[in-house]
Amino acid sequence: MQSKRTLFLIEIAIFTALALALDLLPFLSFKVWAQGGSISFAMIPIFIVAFRWGLKGGLLAGFLYGMLQIATGTAWIAHPVQGALDYPVAFTVLGLAGLFAPAVQSALKNDNTKRFIGMVTLGVLVGVLLRFVAHYLAGVVFFESLIDGMNIWMYSLVYNGSYLLPSFFINVLAVSFLFNKRPSLVATTA
Repeated sequence: MQSKRTLFLIEIAIFTALALALDLLPFLSFKVWAQGGSISFAMIPIFIVAFRWGLKGGLLAGFLYGMLQIATGTAWIAHPVQGALDYPVAFTVLGLAGLFAPAVQSALKNDNTKRFIGMVTLGVLVGVLLRFVAHYLAGVVFFESLIDGMNIWMYSLVYNGSYLLPSFFINVLAVSFLFNKRPSLVATTA
């Protein structure tokens, strides 16, 4: 039991660091907006942890990734509420994809490709959609003082949707491909 817990903690640390590295590498992260928001591969390690270790692993990895962005100075914080929503909250909710871990693992084990891809897609969708909600609300808080004459709710919708929608598709394809090619990535779970 102790070795499984140690493995859990080591993998959380490694995949969280990998998420930060993927976000920092300029050729793997495409900045869409000056105030933040990029299309990157950084969510992939968080989803791998979520589908491998379930809800607890996914939430912890997402939270640590959000906090690492603040700790390393890569976070763009203009308001305390915006900062909390954009980093710890937005990245922690990615871990809710872990709710679908048993279904993903079962479908992969039973060679049910259609169900496997469907469950990965659903898990990534839940995580990205909730991340969108956090960023959307943070955008309303932040941009309210900057945007004159525009509907702040629509502005935040377009702003955040412009990078999270492509990120959703990239993550579904990448995670599905990785698990399909390396089913052992989801073999050890809590």
